Amino acid sequence: MNTSSSSPHLRCDDVEPGPVRHVRVIGGLSECPGCGLYQRLPDLDPGQQASCVRCGQKLARRRRTAPLATPLAFCISSAAFYLAALASSLMTLDVYGRQRTVDLLTGPMELMHEGWGEAGVLVGAVTILAPAIAIGFMFAILYAASCRQLPDWAPRVLVWYDKLRPWSMVEVYILGIFVAYTKLTDMAHVDVGPAVYLIGALMLTMAATDSTLDTEMIWRHRRIDSLTRAEGDQAVEVDYVHVDDVGMPPVDHLVACTSCGLVGELAHPVSNLTCVGICPRCEHKVWRRLPQSLTRTTAFLIAAIVFYIPANLYPVMTFMRMGGGGGHTIVEGAIELWMDGMIPLSLLVFFASITVPMLKIASLGWMVWQTWHGARGHLVARTRLFRVVDMVGRWSMIDVFMISILVAVVRFNAMASVTANAGMVAFAAVVVLTLLGAWSFDPRIMWDAAGRNGRVVDGLPPSVLRAQVTRDPGQTTPSPSLSPVGTGPASMEPDQA
Repeated sequence: MNTSSSSPHLRCDDVEPGPVRHVRVIGGLSECPGCGLYQRLPDLDPGQQASCVRCGQKLARRRRTAPLATPLAFCISSAAFYLAALASSLMTLDVYGRQRTVDLLTGPMELMHEGWGEAGVLVGAVTILAPAIAIGFMFAILYAASCRQLPDWAPRVLVWYDKLRPWSMVEVYILGIFVAYTKLTDMAHVDVGPAVYLIGALMLTMAATDSTLDTEMIWRHRRIDSLTRAEGDQAVEVDYVHVDDVGMPPVDHLVACTSCGLVGELAHPVSNLTCVGICPRCEHKVWRRLPQSLTRTTAFLIAAIVFYIPANLYPVMTFMRMGGGGGHTIVEGAIELWMDGMIPLSLLVFFASITVPMLKIASLGWMVWQTWHGARGHLVARTRLFRVVDMVGRWSMIDVFMISILVAVVRFNAMASVTANAGMVAFAAVVVLTLLGAWSFDPRIMWDAAGRNGRVVDGLPPSVLRAQVTRDPGQTTPSPSLSPVGTGPASMEPDQA
């Protein structure tokens, strides 16, 4: 680990003035992002991965492939497929001798032309802009990793790549194309353009790039500065030690950077309500927990429920053919596929567009409710449920993508036309709000509220803190003995990916 010093970092405007003037970086220690357990991270051989001993969350993984050459090859392929897809046609529809050819840009532009600018911008952002940014960032990351020491701009790129990558929904768009194609084959002759195959290849190469990239190895090439800054240009000295040399520090004094994983020890218990300072490795603001996690998630959930009702009651699109037709809700679209004999596709649409948003809202609501009340049961199950919710949330965009394609390709005036309706905008809002709700929820606070992460000084509902003191009357805060923190190294197992 490189610990050379450099110029002080920028100030953190959100840090309250306090006695924080010294911090120790603890090497060989990792905090589980799922349950908040601090564990010794063993050295891994290629093909091995380390998992949390308490909740099973993956903590680290060593790839068998070349650390830079393999992701670079896939990244170059992704760039080539992306540029070729932009220049190629998506599909051509032939209705009674009249043809219309569309590409990736046509759908978002038609949505904006019809007055649904919010949906058009969203579709264009996640299918065109986000993949381009992700590929560009990946090139920058791989270039920085090839340097002897990471440049000063590289940590910011790594942090932003991690934040923006989930918004690239190429894999969901592929399913949207497939659903749109099955709806179009009943009314006209459809020719699939080369862009469809290029987007499919892009989906695979971008996934392979992420799978073969080892960000932890890249972070190891970044120096840890000996001086950083907190509020008011207050200097904070940084020392580097290894957990094997100093032992396990008090858990309530530890804080981990959510961007690069660096673990630091402060001289006093760490607050959950204020920013600790600037990470001496990645220059990201460091919080012990995501700020206002419960409040933000609750607000997003309430907003999602409000939009979920009109998203299912109002038509998402109007399908007109030879003067006949009408509006279709999400449920009616799934039923139509079922009646046409496309049962697997109908189930896919029903699950992704109806079941997933409802289950996401219910699951996040249950986790938030349990946390507000300091529930101590089913913690491992709740943590695993959160990982599932976080993983499947993007797939609900299938219907939005399908409508954008149909609106673009079926525009033959009185002969055949598809127009978007308000239900589509409400449904897109539900998807975005549930995504934001999942990303704003910190699953570690479920374990904090149950008293499983040592002493918690603040950041939980007052009733939960009072209940913890009641359970442990001899303590002003929950006893560290409630948590098996630091009892041993993370578990190792072969990497199956």
